[in-house]
Amino acid sequence: MSETETKPSSNFIRHIIDEDISNNKNEGKVVTRFPPEPNGYLHIGHAKSICLNFGLAQDYKGICNLRFDDTNPEKEDMEYIDSIKADVSWLGFEWADEPKYASNYFAQLHQYAIDLIKAGKAYVCSLSPDEAREYRGSLKEPGKNSPYRDQSVEENLDLFERMKKGEFDEGAKVLRARIDMASPNINMRDPIIYRIRKVEHHQTGNEWCIYPMYDYTHCISDAIEGITHSLCTLEFEDHRPLYDWVLDQLDTPTHPQQIEFARLNLNYTITSKRKLKQLVDENHVLGWDDPRMPTISGLRRRGYTPASIRDFSDRIGVTKVDGVVDMGTLEFCIREDLEHSAPRAMCVINPLKVTIESWADGHEEELSAPRHPKDESMGRRNFKMTRVIYIDRSDFEEVPPPKYKRLTVDKEVRLRNSYVIKCNEVIKDEQGEVIELKCSHDADTLGKKPEGRKVKGVIHWVSAEHSVPAEVRLYDRLFTEESPDSAAKNHEDDDSHFLDFLNPDSLTVMSNARAEMSLADTQSGDSFQFEREGYFTADPDTTSEKLVFNRTVSLRDSWAKAGNSK
Repeated sequence: MSETETKPSSNFIRHIIDEDISNNKNEGKVVTRFPPEPNGYLHIGHAKSICLNFGLAQDYKGICNLRFDDTNPEKEDMEYIDSIKADVSWLGFEWADEPKYASNYFAQLHQYAIDLIKAGKAYVCSLSPDEAREYRGSLKEPGKNSPYRDQSVEENLDLFERMKKGEFDEGAKVLRARIDMASPNINMRDPIIYRIRKVEHHQTGNEWCIYPMYDYTHCISDAIEGITHSLCTLEFEDHRPLYDWVLDQLDTPTHPQQIEFARLNLNYTITSKRKLKQLVDENHVLGWDDPRMPTISGLRRRGYTPASIRDFSDRIGVTKVDGVVDMGTLEFCIREDLEHSAPRAMCVINPLKVTIESWADGHEEELSAPRHPKDESMGRRNFKMTRVIYIDRSDFEEVPPPKYKRLTVDKEVRLRNSYVIKCNEVIKDEQGEVIELKCSHDADTLGKKPEGRKVKGVIHWVSAEHSVPAEVRLYDRLFTEESPDSAAKNHEDDDSHFLDFLNPDSLTVMSNARAEMSLADTQSGDSFQFEREGYFTADPDTTSEKLVFNRTVSLRDSWAKAGNSK
């Protein structure tokens, strides 16, 4: 733990582990796992689970496995596996040994299924999917026994073997656990534990054409790996009886304890991998790592740091009650981190030409400023003052509103780290748009106040000649609705209505920005505070010819101030 990090907050899971250790349960060991399905990129909700599972193992001197739940090859891809490894490593965690796969255990899972059949605890069912749904019952009515439920052990073993050999079509037969069709818990109504899928697997190739279901696979994988505390989100609470039932029927090495916690719900976004994939596939965003996406790769590209996400995960805590976290909390964490670590610079995002007529033509003056006002170890940066400079268009108003403290006609303003200037004339084009300001400067105001008058405003600027071109991408909330999923539920016939709430202004590209010369050698991933503008990070699209910056976060929560946050 670094000097800047604080001890993680206590929570109910830590209390359980502390009690287990005091009772020497599991011989005092703590073994956790992070078990993502490789069917998409990880998002901020997964980051919470990563920090929890790996963090607990780290704090209790245990181990945490990275295990891919790869039982559904139709939706899985090596691209997702590689991205998941990269995300976990980037967050600063190391998994025990090599990454593990549920497919590593396919032979054992198959043998355990045979054991269940022999014990009369599983059977091959030939109901069609529609018939199976009808037999299952509802929350108010019990289910009905399948007509195949009482087949002999010998018949079930034969059918299961023929399923394995590929003799049946997909959907023709499944292997079901034989539990209780009248159970009030629908998950216990003879759940499917194997189905036929004639799909090549990214790890096992065409070795198998039957694949185990998640609820069956997960608990056995935990037991094989000796997991002590199997941490799941609350939607798996109703699945825990099945988790325990499967292990109770089998002679597995251990019987892990499943513990549920509330998943992370973040406002103005979605954390469904299926819906995030839809955003990507339908080109509503520019990929899984689009900086508007709540994916870890998207947050990384936007400029979020591992420390900020770990801090966020700790701040929101671990509870048993679902809730919604305000996006402002995540933004607060990255501001806190970059405030201390990001060097300062000036970048004019929407340039307006300013000619200082009192400045000698061709004259240049070298100025400097600290790279960070509170960290002298970062050194200083140099930039040049010239006759022609750029200021931001937002810093000039021909007819200013009340209490305006920036540049306007016949008024003065200070250029940051430079002189006081006064606007004397406004030049417009044929359409009446302001294209240039003619100004004068007070040569006796470098580093000191002007005589006999008070200048209130300070604006940033860059030299027209000694600055570098940049593209600045300004990001906003991806959705206009605080809970796009909930709002979309009004359309029960189609769950794609969350797309109705996409924010058309979630990305604004400023292609003609100008940055101070100290940024000329910026590399992808470098972060800065652009003075008066916010925190920005160089995008991978940055080249030696043109810098590209993503706005990570504004200097303050302008969204809440505008009345958009509830």
